Amino acid sequence: MKKNNITNNFDFTPIGLEIKKARESRKITREKLVEQLDISTRHLQAIEMEGRHPSFGLLVRLVTMFDIPIDQYIFPDNTGSKSVERKRLDLLLDKLDKQDLSIIEATATGLFQARKKDR
Repeated sequence: MKKNNITNNFDFTPIGLEIKKARESRKITREKLVEQLDISTRHLQAIEMEGRHPSFGLLVRLVTMFDIPIDQYIFPDNTGSKSVERKRLDLLLDKLDKQDLSIIEATATGLFQARKKDR
């Protein structure tokens, strides 16, 4: 069986590090996460630190669990003007209701106005 060159040449390390960063920011231990995912601690460590390619199903679970946008890693030549943080925020905003969005909008407006005054 012929190996897929895309898989062999794709560097998963940045995505793995992003998964680790997201897990740690939510204060989820590696042990707790592997229990949820039913994988070994060593497998998660290899994904996070060594660029090991997870199965597609596991990748989907991880990026949706931690709201990680991965398009900039898969399509590096098509990177838009949005940062990773902006894309992550967009994903979170999609999950909010109308009332929540009005609070976020008011907060962003306040931040913008405060910044204008400081200049």
